Amino acid sequence: MDRAQKEKVVEDLGRIFTDSGVVVVAHYQGLSVAEMQDYRRRMRDSGGVVRVAKNRLARIALRGTPCEGISDLLSGMTVFAFSEDPVTAAKVTESYARDNGKLVVLGGSMGGTTLDPSGVQAVASMPSREELIASIVACISAPASGVAAAIGAPASGIAGVLSAVEELREAA
Repeated sequence: MDRAQKEKVVEDLGRIFTDSGVVVVAHYQGLSVAEMQDYRRRMRDSGGVVRVAKNRLARIALRGTPCEGISDLLSGMTVFAFSEDPVTAAKVTESYARDNGKLVVLGGSMGGTTLDPSGVQAVASMPSREELIASIVACISAPASGVAAAIGAPASGIAGVLSAVEELREAA
């Protein structure tokens, strides 16, 4: 890798560390190529990205970014998982680490907050953006459907009373 390529990698990583909602750092020693591809596929399907980079270049890219605190985690065979959604990368990484013991979560960063492995696990247990939107929509639409039912119920009751009065008049 020549100097220009290294500068491009540092620039790309710097952009990732600045723009991502969450960055998770893990050791991937012992993962086969197929297992790594499976991890990448799961992350991509969820809207995240997995990236492997040299630790030295990653440390350079971390300087001056909100994620700078994770530079202490960079030793050995490390992999970065990141996503714009603040929970996606943590959820997928935790799930994959649970299924495959070879992937070991070291920690991460959420904005300017450095996370230890239990912090990453806590972020992974939070609802995703889509789940939050769905619950908000359900909360908003529930009262509306209740109001519609309440408005419709008296009308049907009045219609039933009027119908009964009409039948009584016809019978008399």
